[in-house]
Amino acid sequence: MSSASTPIPPAGDASCLLTELDHQRLSRLAQDHEPLQALLDGAELLPSPRLPADIVSMNSELEVVELGTGRQRRLTLCYPAEARPDEGRISVLSPVGLSLLGRPVGAQASWRTPGGGDGATLLISALLYQPEASGDLLR
Repeated sequence: MSSASTPIPPAGDASCLLTELDHQRLSRLAQDHEPLQALLDGAELLPSPRLPADIVSMNSELEVVELGTGRQRRLTLCYPAEARPDEGRISVLSPVGLSLLGRPVGAQASWRTPGGGDGATLLISALLYQPEASGDLLR
């Protein structure tokens, strides 16, 4: 088992929803990243135009609330080369990014730390921008 932090699968939640394009692009990154590969293996795939507008996809901008503290944050889920955590640009390969990908507004996202302890739990409170809903199907 990998020592990297891993997302905690949501209880009673269906598999995550991904666009076929996001799946194809992320598959290239997953070769050396076991947690991402596991997420991709369990994902339900949809053509980009059919992705519901409340699902977090790549390059989505979302608002989350950290449960326990009530702290609100704006995040953008991005590819590793574009990550700037101090600016809210979160890599899909990070534990936070993996826990958000393919989840709907209203879902909770949790992850484990490298030592096996629980990380924070975030509530996805709003999806401010989703490429597919905005017609940016190739972004």
